[in-house]
Amino acid sequence: MRIDRLLWFLRFVKTRGSAQELVARGHIRLNGARVLRSARAVSVGDRLVIPVGEAVRSVEIIAMPSRRGPAGEAAACYRTLDAPDLPS
Repeated sequence: MRIDRLLWFLRFVKTRGSAQELVARGHIRLNGARVLRSARAVSVGDRLVIPVGEAVRSVEIIAMPSRRGPAGEAAACYRTLDAPDLPS
């Protein structure tokens, strides 16, 4: 699946156009390498580093979504690799 479509399906961005813009600016990393083309293929087991607002998220793809469904359905397709914030 194309990386721009995946980012939109998984609800990391609101529009596919904004996903394409993130990729074109070089803000997305796939398995440690910067992605510069929206057509870059992503598959199960790949790891993505994505800027979300003021934070950066690191996720592993565990299933390919078939549509842009509800947030719960989207969240079931990836595993968060970020360390959880612990209270001080």
